[in-house]
Amino acid sequence: MPPSPSSGLVAKIKVQLKLAIARLRMVQKRDEALAKTQRRAMAQLLEQGKTDSARIRVENIIRSDIITELHEILELYCELLLARAGLLDASPTCDPGLEEAVKSILYAAPKTEIKELQQVRALLAEKFGKDFVLQAMENTDGKVSERVVRKLSVAPPREELVQGYLEEIARAYGVDWPPRKEAEPAEDLGEPPDFIGGGEGGGQKQKSSETGLLGGNDDVEAREELSKATPPRTFGPASPLHVNPPTPSTENPRPKLTLNNVELTPTKKPATAGVTVGRRPTEKKGGIADGIPDVDELAKRFAQLKR
Repeated sequence: MPPSPSSGLVAKIKVQLKLAIARLRMVQKRDEALAKTQRRAMAQLLEQGKTDSARIRVENIIRSDIITELHEILELYCELLLARAGLLDASPTCDPGLEEAVKSILYAAPKTEIKELQQVRALLAEKFGKDFVLQAMENTDGKVSERVVRKLSVAPPREELVQGYLEEIARAYGVDWPPRKEAEPAEDLGEPPDFIGGGEGGGQKQKSSETGLLGGNDDVEAREELSKATPPRTFGPASPLHVNPPTPSTENPRPKLTLNNVELTPTKKPATAGVTVGRRPTEKKGGIADGIPDVDELAKRFAQLKR
């Protein structure tokens, strides 16, 4: 069975939709590159002080941005029709789910420079008829997208929009526009009376603040006494201080713990650093512990007691 004429028309529409999408994307990239060049030129005019010329020329940049946004919307509508191409072949009338996209393309295609989009419009007009196209061009039923209608309006941009564009361009390229007023020098009000001794109680407030910063006379005297104090030379058994011996290492296998240049051992008390005049140091006998006599000495004592 040969295909119907409607299916062949839908196939052509799909081909033209793909071409229109590719063309719209390419035009958007071209417009973005041109917009960068135009913005750089606007920044140079603002830097040179040619504000009136910049205000007139910036309208071209605004219009170019609006057309770019329009191309983005039309690209989305083309992708929608391409994705729902099966609905175009389902019935001779336009499906309600495609009516906004179809009528927006019919309305906007003659006002753009995209030839592929105009081919899509011609095929859609052949598909749905002349009355449908006239209804879309006049937008009698309001099915055309409001955004498309607004983008295609020829009204000049508002003054607020022009001012906002110029300020944004100047900020992006580091131009001081609008020029800022120089800051006026602040009045010399003098120093506050609390810190110069002026007025009643000025000197007292300054003195009290200094005392508060130093912590008061009591704190100063306490710090001086602590600085003059010296640590104890010996650590007795009742001393709460405890010193951990150094740990052995490969460089120092037998570490020593010293205090005032005297070696400390866990079983012997540290000897005094000085030498007592008139006395000879007594020799200690080895025993179980310091101060405990051995067996021989105890035997001698018992022998003396028996006598």
